[in-house]
Amino acid sequence: MNVNINTSGLWFRSLASGGLKSTQQKMERQAECENKITFFENQKESLKNMQCDTLEAIERKLEMLHSYEDQITAAKQEYNNEQMWHIMDEAKERGEKIAEEAEKMKPKTEEERKEELKEEALQTEEKGELTESMEEISDVVEEVSEELLEETEEQMIEQAEDSADALIDQKVIKKISEEEMRAAKIYKRIDLYI
Repeated sequence: MNVNINTSGLWFRSLASGGLKSTQQKMERQAECENKITFFENQKESLKNMQCDTLEAIERKLEMLHSYEDQITAAKQEYNNEQMWHIMDEAKERGEKIAEEAEKMKPKTEEERKEELKEEALQTEEKGELTESMEEISDVVEEVSEELLEETEEQMIEQAEDSADALIDQKVIKKISEEEMRAAKIYKRIDLYI
């Protein structure tokens, strides 16, 4: 929903789609009311499956039916009462937003205009923007350098682990070959011809 107000040639626009607290509260109340009604409608439906053999059972079933209908009516009435207050809250919030926008668009006083002229002459606004930009750049550089440092550390750790694995593999191979040589020296083949 768009609210447009024309005040001395200026248009103010307030978007109420999801922005107002009262609208959110209305949705919550509506969902709560629908849940209550659905619950009692389901209870009424379950009464259809209820078997009644005696007059007292039928009477109890009717009382339950009337009780559920009364609960549904009460839930709807409660929602309607809350809805009246919701309309008042929503109107108040919209009024506050419109007042804020009107205050922003209000003509500046002579002192404010003089202050702006001084700032423009001294170019303090541009310096402030430049300082902010430099701070943002330094933050980005710092983040990138930290990331690079972390990546370098990870690569160095991986290389160290790979080197250690290779060294262990070499030692194992060397030990196995030494054992094979010892075994070959102990057991010499003897060829006998008869």
